[in-house]
Parts: sequence; C-alpha cells; structure tokens
Amino acid sequence: MENNTKLFKQISQRLDNLAKLPSCKEGRELQEELSKKGFERRDFMKWAGMMTATLALPSTFAPLTAKAAEVANRLPVIWLHMAECTGCSESLLRTEDPSIDSIIFDMINLEYHETIMAAAGYQAEANLESAMKKHKGNYILMVEGGIPTIEHYLTIGAHGKSGAQICREAAEGAAAIFAIGTCSSFGGVQAAAPNPTSATSLDKIIKKPVINVPGCPPSEKNIVGNVLYFIMFGALPALDAFNRPKWAYGLRIHDLCERRGRFDAGEFVQHFGDEGAEKGFCLYKVGCKGPYTFNNCSKLRFNSHTSWPIQAGHGCIGCSEPNFWDTMSPFEEPIANRLYATSFNGFGADKTADVVGGVILATTAIGIAAHAIASSFLKNEVE
Repeated sequence: MENNTKLFKQISQRLDNLAKLPSCKEGRELQEELSKKGFERRDFMKWAGMMTATLALPSTFAPLTAKAAEVANRLPVIWLHMAECTGCSESLLRTEDPSIDSIIFDMINLEYHETIMAAAGYQAEANLESAMKKHKGNYILMVEGGIPTIEHYLTIGAHGKSGAQICREAAEGAAAIFAIGTCSSFGGVQAAAPNPTSATSLDKIIKKPVINVPGCPPSEKNIVGNVLYFIMFGALPALDAFNRPKWAYGLRIHDLCERRGRFDAGEFVQHFGDEGAEKGFCLYKVGCKGPYTFNNCSKLRFNSHTSWPIQAGHGCIGCSEPNFWDTMSPFEEPIANRLYATSFNGFGADKTADVVGGVILATTAIGIAAHAIASSFLKNEVE
C-alpha cells in the first residue's frame, strides 16, 4: 500500500510536469474532441478504468491513466513504415466508429507518419529529419514492418535511403522504441521461408532496447497502452523473454479462451461446419494455436471490441509468436509433434486431445513449457 502511494505521487508529479509543456494541438483538448464524437466524461473515465486494469495497475490509478491520455499531445511520436501492409496503422485509423483509443492516437503529437501526412518526397524527408533534430532524446519511435537486411530491397524517399538506415538514424535520438506488429517485432511474413530479402526484426538492426508489440495486427489498446505506460512512468514496462510487455502478452490465448471449458471437457470441432462447430466446441483439432500463443485478444477483441477469430469460428493462428508463419502453419491443422515435444510416450497434442482425463494437463502445459524453454534459451543467449 505504501509503495502504491509513493508510485502514485511520482506518476502524478511526472504528469504535472508534462502538462506544463506546450501542446502540439493548440486549441484542441482531448475532452473537447471526445465530446464532439459523442463521448461523455463518464465514458472516458470508464475507459480509463478499463485501461488501468489492462495495464495491470491498481484501480486507484485510473485518474492517472486519464490524465496521461490528456497530456499525450505533449509527447512527440515518429512512426516509420518498413516492409509491411500498414495493417497495424489501420487498426487504429480505420475504425467505423472512432473509439476513445483512436481519438487519443489522433491527439498524439505525431510528427511523422507516411500513411496520413500530406508531405511527400524531399519535403517528407525534411520533415523527418527536422522532427528527429527538434525532439532529439524526447520522442517515441514506432516502427511498423520487417526490415530487409539486403538493403537495396527497401529504399525510401527522395534520396533512396534504405529502411534499415532510416531506422538506425531514428533510433539514435529516441527516448523509447516500439516495434509495432509482428513484422517489426519478429520479421513476420516478410521473414518467412525462403526470406529472399533477409528481412528481420527491428531489434536485430539497432543496439537500443526495443519493446515488441506483436500481432497481425495488434489490438489498438496494446498500441495506445504502451504509449500511456511510457507517459506515466517514463520507463519501459516489464517484458517477457521476447521483449513483449507482460501486461499484454503474459497469458496464453488458451488461458483466457471462452472455449476453454469445451477443451477441458474433450469437446472438439472435428471439421469446419460440423455439429461441434455449431455448438461452439474447442477449435484445437482444426488448427487453433491458442495453447502456444501469448496475447490478450479474447479480452480486448477487434472490430470495435465486438469479436475475435475464435469467437467468429476460426482458430488462433499464433500471429504474435516469433516465426509464426513457418512454425504455426498449416493454420487449419494442429501442431501435434511437428514443433514441440508434447511427450507422454511420444504422444502429441492430438493424442492428448483424444484421451481426455488425467493426461489433459499435458496439453494445458504445452504453451507454458515451450515458452519457458524458449525464454531460458533466449536469456542464456543474451547473457
């Protein structure tokens, strides 16, 4: 309790200091923008409470989360696009009914974002260079897309700089760096075999710490939440072995799945469109990678938070995991013994699913065991 009180005061002081900085959106305040879009103060505070819980903070911190959102326009953001489909940006920008998250993102001091800015060519390059110089040491860098290491495969702008070169230059003056989406976090589909461009993740080409926010695309709240966390704490959140924030990627899809009870009861969809599918049975046997995937999709959902793939009837494809395109496919088939040793006399996860009972705990532990092994390997490699 005493630690929480001390932390509350520290965050409050930091936010007060940020509030004194000039706003990049002169004449526009968050509350006014929310009101224009039909959101009342009560709606905003409900959102703040929910986001506080999402960030794994005490409920008493909700007013601080709200204040962090209100001063977000004091913090400059540079957003770079590499080899990608722009889906991560679209998850924030292309909402049918603007959400509070997308409105907050609109209010952020977004100094550079190729998809939404009017400038092009030499002017765009000048804007990027000006932003990096003006806000050196204070801006948040967000990078979307995998980075080819055969650098002539991705040249950008009037001077034809490589994507990797632009990322390195932008990373030098960044206060915090976020790899947005699986492509930037782990290479994504660009790095899938045979990987002709030798595409890789952002952290492989720069030397500074990178927070990975994977997903194809990640939830808008996972994007906005990380910005709010940095605004509040001025530091990086607790990360797992793959540099993903634990508040967002600490649990498996399987742990939070609405069909988990069906799994435990041994009720599985055998093929799409069968009676089990109509009844909402577990999708493991038709390829769901939930036991191997760490994300909070079932909590946050997509399409204005109305649904997510498993609710819609298709299994998780494991898109927030490293190398998912190679290791998780074919997406409509279970992994079984193809990737992880699920043991018990060599039986794979398929066999475990058939023999529901005491052995069911083996499948429950698959993701955790694989994650622990990978985490241990990575930590040893880093050390």
